[in-house]
Amino acid sequence: MSDQSPDATIRVFIALAPPDDAKDELAEALRPAYEAYPSLRWNRIEDWHITLAFLGELPAAAVPPLREPLAALAAAHRPLELALRGGGHFDERVLWSGVDGALEGLHLLATDVRALVKECGIPFEGRPLRPHLTLARARRGDAAAITDSAAGLAGFSGRRWPTARLHLVGSNFGRGPGPIRYRDIESWPFEGEGR
Repeated sequence: MSDQSPDATIRVFIALAPPDDAKDELAEALRPAYEAYPSLRWNRIEDWHITLAFLGELPAAAVPPLREPLAALAAAHRPLELALRGGGHFDERVLWSGVDGALEGLHLLATDVRALVKECGIPFEGRPLRPHLTLARARRGDAAAITDSAAGLAGFSGRRWPTARLHLVGSNFGRGPGPIRYRDIESWPFEGEGR
């Protein structure tokens, strides 16, 4: 963040990331869709995440004050057992995989994250949490590719895994014609016994 100008902005969200082996399982299940529909805008596997709070475009200076409170929040929460399961789409435009497991704990974590964001003075009018992992977006005329790919994931059931870290992520969404790129600004381990 130090290479940013004082009036620079960054698109920010707070998320969980599945471990590599869980992502590999899902990528294997997606292989037929990758081959059948190369025209979809597929998210890179290394960028797959479960968003807890999307903060939008923020001044770069608003991000550092989030670090210490997010570290403390992660330290107070225990890891959650989650799994990737099935698939679906939003408006025939966005392909996703669902999330299964400790969903009550996931909703509590998201509620705590969103409250913390507000306490840090960042306006947050988030939608209700719909736990999912975004896989691809349709280009014009690709609605059938999205619905067919979602149907292909209907029976997918990935292994369970513990959440390891809380991630503060920046993206370049909307900045040019290329694919969306994400980068961890910072992440913190879950260490708590409660919640």
